[in-house]
Amino acid sequence: MRINKYVASATGLSRRAADRAIGEGRVAINGKPVELGDSVADNDSVTLDGRPIAPAIKSRTIMLNKPPGYVCSRNGQGSQTIYDLLPAEYHALKPVGRLDKNSSGLILLTDDGDLANQLTHPRYAKTKVYEIKLDNVLEPLHQQMINDHGIQLDDGRSQLSLMKLSDTGKDWQVTMQEGRNRQIRRTLEALGYAVSKLRRTNFGSYQLEELTEGDYRSCI
Repeated sequence: MRINKYVASATGLSRRAADRAIGEGRVAINGKPVELGDSVADNDSVTLDGRPIAPAIKSRTIMLNKPPGYVCSRNGQGSQTIYDLLPAEYHALKPVGRLDKNSSGLILLTDDGDLANQLTHPRYAKTKVYEIKLDNVLEPLHQQMINDHGIQLDDGRSQLSLMKLSDTGKDWQVTMQEGRNRQIRRTLEALGYAVSKLRRTNFGSYQLEELTEGDYRSCI
């Protein structure tokens, strides 16, 4: 990076003001005064008026449409992982929450710890939306139990909101603000149903929309 651009990015100075500071001998690389046109390498130390400066590191967040069969971890223990779908430049990003191996849909990966905390900490109660398919027709009484009272699981009561997506009675939209391990599957299993398909479409303000399965895009 050219030294004047580096100084401007690190300090908020205009490019002209950065040029002036360089011309006045106030900027040094590795302790040596610089000249206009010099460049900064990745391992260089830059100072302005004797104080270290560095551009803020811009965080990165991407959205991935995870296919079934991939695990959300670096070590797949014999299974393919979501990192097999991404180029190496994104392998340092961490998934925000999880989708189990057999589930699909929206998974966020980021190096922004504040964003990850805002999306996952219970006090922020971010809404998540899923589309599921059941092996049998969901009885109206069971739908009411889930919507109105929740279902008691080993790790506490599970409160979900279900909305029918088709006349078959097997396709449902699930809205929730929790994120316990396999919570949707365990809630339906407690009533005798198996979830044959689970796809996340929304996570907070992020929406999967028309992103093709297996593809990713940067989140601005």
